[in-house]
Amino acid sequence: MKEHPHTNRLIHETSPYLRQHAHNPVDWYSWGPEALAKAKAENRPILLSIGYSACHWCHVMERESFEDVSIARLMNEHFVSIKVDREERPDLDQIYQNVVQLLGGHGGWPLTVFLTPDQKPFHGGTYYPPVDRQGMPGFPRVLQAVAQAYRLNQDGIVETVRQVQDGLARLATFKESAEPLDGAVLEKVGRALTRHVDPVHGGFGHGPKFPNSMNLAFLLRHARARQDEFALQMVTLTLEKMAEGGMYDYIGGGFHRYSVDGRWLVPHFEKMLYDNALLVRVYLEAWQQTKQPLFNRVVRETLGYVRREMQDPEGGFYSTQDADSEGEEGKFFVWTRDEILTRLGEDVGRLFCRAYDVTESGNFEHGRNILHRPSSLEAVAARFGMGVDEAERILAEARHKLFEVRERRVKPFRDEKTLTSWNGLMISACAEAYNVLQDEAALEAAVRSADFILTRMLKDGRLLRAFKDGQARLNGYLDDYAFFAAALLDLYQATFDRRYLEQALLLHERMIAQFWDEEEGSFSFTSADHEALISRPKSPYDHSLPSGMSVATQTMLRLSALTGSGADLARAERLLRLFRNPMEDNPFGFGNLLCALDWYVETPREVVVVGDHTGADTRALLEAIHLEFVPNKVILVVGPHELGDVPAVGELLAGKGQVDGKATAYVCRKFACSPPVTEPADLKSILQNVEYRTPNVE
Repeated sequence: MKEHPHTNRLIHETSPYLRQHAHNPVDWYSWGPEALAKAKAENRPILLSIGYSACHWCHVMERESFEDVSIARLMNEHFVSIKVDREERPDLDQIYQNVVQLLGGHGGWPLTVFLTPDQKPFHGGTYYPPVDRQGMPGFPRVLQAVAQAYRLNQDGIVETVRQVQDGLARLATFKESAEPLDGAVLEKVGRALTRHVDPVHGGFGHGPKFPNSMNLAFLLRHARARQDEFALQMVTLTLEKMAEGGMYDYIGGGFHRYSVDGRWLVPHFEKMLYDNALLVRVYLEAWQQTKQPLFNRVVRETLGYVRREMQDPEGGFYSTQDADSEGEEGKFFVWTRDEILTRLGEDVGRLFCRAYDVTESGNFEHGRNILHRPSSLEAVAARFGMGVDEAERILAEARHKLFEVRERRVKPFRDEKTLTSWNGLMISACAEAYNVLQDEAALEAAVRSADFILTRMLKDGRLLRAFKDGQARLNGYLDDYAFFAAALLDLYQATFDRRYLEQALLLHERMIAQFWDEEEGSFSFTSADHEALISRPKSPYDHSLPSGMSVATQTMLRLSALTGSGADLARAERLLRLFRNPMEDNPFGFGNLLCALDWYVETPREVVVVGDHTGADTRALLEAIHLEFVPNKVILVVGPHELGDVPAVGELLAGKGQVDGKATAYVCRKFACSPPVTEPADLKSILQNVEYRTPNVE
């Protein structure tokens, strides 16, 4: 065992991020009664530091400052220092990210905020260097200035706190719109978002570039509804460029966090479960619209990576993989030309280097190369005098060899905690991959994860947030309920196992009881019985994750279509009206809620198939449903003798039966159904019709 000169109380935490700081000379606390009571008893300001285990700059600040004995001495002398894992406590992260932006800074991680003993913020920023550098004040100077201000300028601090609290109140206040919820607003924002796509490299803006999966998903819906070919081209261009760039891991599958440049070449190398889940869904939807083989391959390889690297033997999905290994960012993922020629041999190595732009000088630090595909496979094959199929076969074998080589390297750290909300996103992605691509392994992974959460992370009908080292802890947030209830609905529509529908309904009811604000018509991020914080955040905005509000709205609309629940439809409409004008004014932050609005104004299909869900005729009808991009639909499959056995959706099943003993499909809108069909081609024809109208709320 390695000897450490310092060990603090974070050694007893389960969060890998907190435990990474357990041997700092800083007298760290986790967020909780002990730390907050100490700050009050000693009238000392709180230094709140928020980050996560895969965060590169969090590691940098730890090495530079938190491991420095002289800086730690300043922290210990003047502050009660609290370390928070933003993945475990997204409520604190959301509040104090907003605070730093209200104070004139930019959000991000590591987040560094100074609070009064009663948790009220008065100063903050993100990363601070250990000395003054590039216009940034050094961390020791910040610590000394803040400590002095707290001692000598209480009036100024009181005024800053007042301004911040007023700002937080404004951020959580919205006004319902009287403007119509119709296709006009969708057309307007769809065209606005399309204009922000880089027409050369794809993506939004010019760098750094993030996946922005929710906006891409909305643009796919816009392209379909409005027959907007340019919008579809911009989405497919973005997905192609991401998959051909350094953001995509050609050797092991899966996507890195984001690209630091505008060409998708140099990524920040951490891999997040949620990014890969969201991107799998978008690539699946793009494949449904275009049938591009690249999109199919990316989905399968990404899910292969997730099953191999990110799923616990018990079933839960892990959270993240680090950007760094052996103290260097990206070291695990990059290559030298000599290394590749040695491993693959001269002939195959030259082909591989040409295909993936591997050069002697490199495109990354220390002469190393990030693999990417700047040229088409056709051009590469032609240069080497071979056919495309032969070139792809050789390259596939080469990638496999390099994967085996890479597996012998020191791997990046993996954060092995299971988060309910992020698992929900990956369950949904896996269930959809099964529906669209018949990927049985993906469905098995989804079932294992869902069953793990239902068994280990559901207590007395309530979801818990995080699981690590055999312990499930922390009350679930809106995201946990919304994402997991949606996942159970997706899993039900892949397996038609009624227990997933029943659990989804129960969790949805719990979510409404604990998070719905009847007075305003929206959801709070924390439950009604959550610990008292300086603010009860409400945010409809997407960030790296879709907003819990938007996913909850989609679930209300889906359940309304399945069960005929007027209450769910009315709640969804209230929420959409509340954010209708902000969606129009700033569509970039509302991609997923715009997807919900698209569902609302295009009256969704309710598809009922009466047949044995394992039968060939039923599977043929389901394949016809899933091969097409029909995003706004719910599906029920029931055997001919089970029509009375699913009371929650009894109204939708009423009057249904088989034609001539064959699997039979009905396509309904607001429970008014088409004539029954038994042929996949007839079903496909009905589903392809797009009709926008505003439903009446009864």
